[in-house]
Amino acid sequence: MRADPAEYKLVSPGNLQATLSVMAGEPAQWLPIAGGTDVMVLFSAGKLPDRKLINIWNIPELRQIEVFPERIRIGAACTYTALRRHENISREFPLLATAASWTGGIANQNRGTLGGNIANASPAADSLPALLVYDAELTLISVRGERRVGYRSFHTGYKQTVLAADELIRDISLPRRFSEYLSHARKVGARNAQAISKVCLAALGQMANGAIRDVRLALGSVAPVPLRLSGTEQMLAGKQIEPSLIEIARKTAMSEIRPIDDIRSTARYRAAVAGNLVAEFLEKLAEGTKA
Repeated sequence: MRADPAEYKLVSPGNLQATLSVMAGEPAQWLPIAGGTDVMVLFSAGKLPDRKLINIWNIPELRQIEVFPERIRIGAACTYTALRRHENISREFPLLATAASWTGGIANQNRGTLGGNIANASPAADSLPALLVYDAELTLISVRGERRVGYRSFHTGYKQTVLAADELIRDISLPRRFSEYLSHARKVGARNAQAISKVCLAALGQMANGAIRDVRLALGSVAPVPLRLSGTEQMLAGKQIEPSLIEIARKTAMSEIRPIDDIRSTARYRAAVAGNLVAEFLEKLAEGTKA
C-alpha cells in the first residue's frame, strides 16, 4: 500500500533555532529529514508512521566539515559524497571514506547523510563500525542546550538510542590521532554498493616491538547494535601475532557477537564470516610489521 502525501505535513523552518523550537513545542511529533534516503523508502511503501516531517537539509551548521588541530568535526547533514571527497577525511579516516563509498549508489551518496545513518540506528549501516573504532563523539542539541555523547554509548538496543525526543544530532567529532594506524575495511554482501551488508568490519591496528600496541575492531550486522569487539581487543593487546593467537581471536570474536537469521543470511554464516574477517585483519597487521 502506497502512502498518500495528503496525510503528511512537511515544514522547513530554515534555521537551526527555529527547527529546535518546533521540535520542542511538540516533542516526539516531528521527524527530522535531511537526505531522506531511508525515510522515503518507508514513505513510498506506506510504512512511515511519522506524519510530521521537519526539513533540516539546508541548515548551514549541519552541512560543514571543520578541521581543527586535534579534531575533525562533521556536520550531521554532510553527505557521503562530501565525506568521500574531503581530503582530510580520505587521508586520516580512510575507514569512513571507504564506508561512504559502500553506501548505496551515487544518487544515495549525494543525498544520504552521516547523521541520518546514525539516527536511523540500523546495525547493518556501513559507516557506523568506522565511527566506533575512531572514538567518535556526537553533539546533541535542543532548546535546552547541548550535550556530548561518546558514540560508543549512543545505541541502547535495536533501533534505540539515547537521543531525546526534542534533540538533533548537530555534529560528529573524530580525534586526529589514527594516521599511524594500519586500517582495514571489509564488507561482505551481495555486492559492495547498493546492497545491505551481511557482515562488515572496520579495524585499526598498531604494532610496537613486534607486539600489538593497540587494536580496534568493530562489526556491523552481527548484533542488535553496531558492535565494538572489546573482549577480542583486550585479549590481543600486547601479544605477538602468531597463528595460534589468530585462531583464538577468531573464536573470541565469534563468541562476542549475536547474529540472527534473516532474509540476507544466516546466523551461522555471519559468525563464520566475522571470525574470518578478524583473522584476515590480523594477518594483514602481522605482514605490515614485516614490510
